[in-house]
Amino acid sequence: MGHADDEGDERLAAEGEVAVARLAIDSGDLPHAADHLADAILADPQLPELYEALAELCAAAGGPAAARDLFPLDGQVYLGTVACRAHVEAAAGDWDTAVGLLASAIQYEPARPWAHTAWLAREDLPALVDPDAVAQAVARAAGGLPDPLPAELAEAVQPFEDFVQSVVARHGDHALLLAMASGLTRRLGATDRAVELAELAHLLAPGYLPSVMLGNALRAHGRPERALAVWEAELARVEPERDNSSSYLAVDVAELYGALGRPADGLPWLDRVLATEPDHPKAAPARYGLRHAADGDPAHLLALADHHRAHPDHEYAQDLLERLSHREPWLGMVSGATEATVNVLHQLLAAPGTTRDSEIECSASAVEPPSSLLAVRLALPRATVDYRSVAEPDPRLPLAEPATRIWAWDGTDPRPAVAPPAPDSAELVRATAEIVWATVPAAYDHAVRLAGLPLDDLLGALVHPPMPREDDLGRALLAHQPELWVRAVQVFACLGIAHHRTDQPWEDSDRRRVLVDLLLGPEDWVVEAAGFALVAIGWTHPETRADIADRLRQRLHYSARARRTRVVTVLRSLAALALTAPWLPRADLDLARRLIERAEAQEAREAREAGEAGEVGEVGEAQQAEVVPREQPEPRPGLLRRLFRRA
Repeated sequence: MGHADDEGDERLAAEGEVAVARLAIDSGDLPHAADHLADAILADPQLPELYEALAELCAAAGGPAAARDLFPLDGQVYLGTVACRAHVEAAAGDWDTAVGLLASAIQYEPARPWAHTAWLAREDLPALVDPDAVAQAVARAAGGLPDPLPAELAEAVQPFEDFVQSVVARHGDHALLLAMASGLTRRLGATDRAVELAELAHLLAPGYLPSVMLGNALRAHGRPERALAVWEAELARVEPERDNSSSYLAVDVAELYGALGRPADGLPWLDRVLATEPDHPKAAPARYGLRHAADGDPAHLLALADHHRAHPDHEYAQDLLERLSHREPWLGMVSGATEATVNVLHQLLAAPGTTRDSEIECSASAVEPPSSLLAVRLALPRATVDYRSVAEPDPRLPLAEPATRIWAWDGTDPRPAVAPPAPDSAELVRATAEIVWATVPAAYDHAVRLAGLPLDDLLGALVHPPMPREDDLGRALLAHQPELWVRAVQVFACLGIAHHRTDQPWEDSDRRRVLVDLLLGPEDWVVEAAGFALVAIGWTHPETRADIADRLRQRLHYSARARRTRVVTVLRSLAALALTAPWLPRADLDLARRLIERAEAQEAREAREAGEAGEVGEVGEAQQAEVVPREQPEPRPGLLRRLFRRA
């Protein structure tokens, strides 16, 4: 519905521009008319009245050749001007220029149906164009297209591809055209045809460009080993006269080895490039990427961030960091929660008849992080949770006497120790919080918008989280995984604290004091959120890393010791967080890895035991939670009243 409304609005806008253009033509103000037609074609490239008005403008100017001057291409050029000029050139019979300008429009705005024009489909057009010009146009258009093309873009570009294939059929011995056509065809998903075109180009004119295009086509067609053979043969041929372009091919070879699960075979190619071009914009980032593929060490991701900070023009480092951080806990998204209370919450939310008005009593065997209650009450405000005991060491106690307290306890019942944030502050936190982010530095940068909030409001948001945003994601989180929203709010509130009074030197700053207090406070999700904020500061401000390492390892070692006598629900997530701070001492990183391995082994063991016993609930370290629903339909047996465990 929204898409149709947008199309209707664009057509109305285009019709309005055409109407004004016709008035300008009638009054003799042709430049003014041209400006409005350029706006119209940008709004709706398929509006019939637009082309009628464009023909009227050409006639008023003394013909299409004279109308060229109304759509100048020098200086800063507007996309609508380029598109109109393409049609004027076609009307003037300069087909090569027309095709080239149409390709430029496709390059800069591929979603628009620029190629859906009658003159491009003329049966005689392939005989009227120069294959060299078409090859250059294809290179220009394809250079702005993703590979492969999503369906909506493919539909817009398909008429251009049909035209190119018609020209190829007429000039089947033109190696450059064949090679360029292969790239466009590959993006549209016809990888077998792309291989055919590239192989013919390579046969006709063996060399760098046909080799690159053939390798790309073979890789897309599922023949990566053959692609490697083609590329390595070409690199061997040009080795004595290595140039800048061949170094990029060497990077592609190295990364293809990585994609094949053989990163060690790719590293020598990158070392060779860096030996001659130490500032190569892709080789060093690619080397970090391959090393990460080899051992999974987040240290290589930190190195990518450091590289990009030192070389901001090396955008590939940022692109690669985003790709390798995608949906990885803490690197690209908030880590999940494993409390027994949360597991029960998930079951309740999935049960027929559960509503926000359901009254539910939940009893857990031992105290859990109090933020888990925030998740329960976010989705089920009338639910109550009772903790039957406190295991030792007491998770309610901070590791050090803090100046910042956000939780207070009445026996085993937690309650916020700070006031809610002001409504405007809560709304800004609500608008800023995300469950996913591109990279750790990106999350840190995104939170800068919270820098001006009062510290008390940021602390208040930690224990009085606002409701999720009223969009599809917010509704899904509230209905199925409200704990992720709570954790997202806490993460970004702590990142906001990380931006508080950055004019203060780090060692004596309020932001350091508060974040350390939270990190070393009572066992809670806020501990992890504060830890992540400290990690993000370390990623972006290397001079803080040694100090942050000391605080992180203090929390990690405490949690590891506590696990010997009780369940520590945040331990696995905390260990994963420690690994995103690779500047920690090796012994601490090894400890974090062992803790994760033990948690995974225990999960697997309990899953097997649960399967053998016929249990249905979540698995993890044994901690019991039982729920008693009230004032809701009777669930089917065994759905709500059962033993839940957590990792």
